[in-house]
Amino acid sequence: MAKQLQGEVKFQVPGGQATPAPPVGTALGRFGINLGQFVQQFNDRTKEAAGMPVPVVVRVYSDRTFDFITKSAPAAALLKQAASIAKGSGVPNKEKVGTVTIAQIDEIVKVKMADLNASDPERARRMIEGTARSMGLVVEE
Repeated sequence: MAKQLQGEVKFQVPGGQATPAPPVGTALGRFGINLGQFVQQFNDRTKEAAGMPVPVVVRVYSDRTFDFITKSAPAAALLKQAASIAKGSGVPNKEKVGTVTIAQIDEIVKVKMADLNASDPERARRMIEGTARSMGLVVEE
């Protein structure tokens, strides 16, 4: 007999730094799963993404077992890292806070391609460029 899905939860946690405190505890505590087991498995799987926010989708089953899928870091976080800035611009059309090159954007596209709904890398690059412009970054050749 197949497992009965009890719920699905989505949240972001810094890679390799999950704890049973919020947001993990508040999102998963209501299902009664072993939070320590989830935290250990998540931290083992995401230790190479140290500090970057990692989106995760957790499926909890009626017998209190779970499985989870980790996604790639958000494009904004990857762009901030590439441009070496702390945060984007509050008024991106007037105030520019940094620059990124096409080569840096291509590296981000390679990381994010599986999670984007783009049919080819060129369209994925245009999506990432749009995110960069909306953050107040200048895209250079």
